[in-house]
Amino acid sequence: MARHAKIAKRQVEADKVYQSALVTKLVNRIMKDGKKTVAEKVFYGTLDLLGKNGEDPMKVFEAAIANVGPKVEVKARRVGGASYQVPLEVRGDRKQSLAIRWIVEAARARANKDYHSFAEKLAAEIVDASKNEGAAVKKRDTVHRMAEANRAFAHFSRF
Repeated sequence: MARHAKIAKRQVEADKVYQSALVTKLVNRIMKDGKKTVAEKVFYGTLDLLGKNGEDPMKVFEAAIANVGPKVEVKARRVGGASYQVPLEVRGDRKQSLAIRWIVEAARARANKDYHSFAEKLAAEIVDASKNEGAAVKKRDTVHRMAEANRAFAHFSRF
């Protein structure tokens, strides 16, 4: 039984250029110290770089998010004094937010000597993710492997 009222999820507004809530979520994740216009400039610069290949940048971006989003993850559950890593299916909203988080983290982790700006790093990571390559996809595979290894504890998910 829940001890308090369910808190409604905050809906983010669609961005001004692409009318996409997904873009706003990624911009918010890139943003540092509340500097949203700087983050927007970086992301739109990224989409400009993606568009130079002749492909639709939003399609590439959405494909990257879809590829990186995990299907299952593990969650620690205490049962009878022992902690088990219980594999659980990932819901749509969390899948999207994990994908965004992993792509931004992977882009930030890229070496500075290869790229001149964060927009270039992010563009490279999005292209890699859309091709099922790169650090973000590697992170997803690690999470899937963990869930697969702990499949024996799946029956604890109903507790």
